[in-house]
Amino acid sequence: MNLASLLRAGRKFNASDIHVVVNIPPIFRIDGQIVTSKGEAFTKESAKALAYECLNADQKQRLEKDLMLCFSTQMDGTERARVTVYFRNGCPELSIRLSESAIRTRQELGLPEIVDEFARKPSGLVIITGPTGVGKTTTFHYMIDLINADNRYKIVTIEDPVEYVHSFKRSIVIQQEVLSDVRDFYHALIHVLRQDPDVIGIGEMRDQETIHTALMAAETGHLVIATLHTPSTTELLQRLVSAFPEGRQSEIRFMLANTFQGAIAQQLLPKATGKGRVLCYEVLVGTPAVRKHIRENETHLIYNELQQGQTHSMITMDHHLLDLYQQGEITYDVAVNMARYPDAIRERSA
Repeated sequence: MNLASLLRAGRKFNASDIHVVVNIPPIFRIDGQIVTSKGEAFTKESAKALAYECLNADQKQRLEKDLMLCFSTQMDGTERARVTVYFRNGCPELSIRLSESAIRTRQELGLPEIVDEFARKPSGLVIITGPTGVGKTTTFHYMIDLINADNRYKIVTIEDPVEYVHSFKRSIVIQQEVLSDVRDFYHALIHVLRQDPDVIGIGEMRDQETIHTALMAAETGHLVIATLHTPSTTELLQRLVSAFPEGRQSEIRFMLANTFQGAIAQQLLPKATGKGRVLCYEVLVGTPAVRKHIRENETHLIYNELQQGQTHSMITMDHHLLDLYQQGEITYDVAVNMARYPDAIRERSA
């Protein structure tokens, strides 16, 4: 089996991920669950051949030096996949994320209307957060596509790797891939500021240098859309500030308070039918009260603003869990198990 046929099989089964593990047949993640196929098991030789199949000389050298590699590849010239190669027992194995073949609508994705408002902000910082595999990249590209369709802008994204290629609509979209086009997020972001961008997309804010430069870009009149790995919107604010030493945290809180437009935290939950997954989200909007709490290091009060912010389109994850349960989208057990305050879910659904 070559990589192209493996990717086609993943598409056929509507898998989000494919795993290549020695001594096991191809493994697919379907509706969030790991499913082992009935095909032939990979040997060390076949797994290595698959891993090296589409690597150029530089990538092979990098893999052998670092013992890990992440890159993007195309199937049939159009559909893309993110391939992560790692070693186990001295043999390369693969984890493959299948990219969206087309940008779906907001309704199809289950996103709230406020996401469109975030994308239409003239400047500031918008963050999409959540654990791995909950659709952050999909939401990121939805917002980029919306801006591309609505405005005559220059949009520059830095991604690791590029998982969806945007055509030019009304905007110019320049997509740069880490280790292919740029060295890393931080140095790329510094250079992006010299490229006359209107909108900057950051695939992931990984370190304090990238966070600081993103805040600086948002302060100087750019709209910055970025992703982060935290379970909630309030925790992402703490994460941004705590990435810096104590002596710099006051400066970062001030910059964040000045630029924060909003954030959406995401989870993908199994549907009550047992087939497919549904998006559950939390939305925090950068109202004057929220910005004040950020500036004055009162992050413990932000959750109160979140609970009481329905008029500003805010919603807590627990509230949305309850909504999904009452609509029959998820089961009671899923709602309670995923809740921040499960007792509140029990009381309100009694």
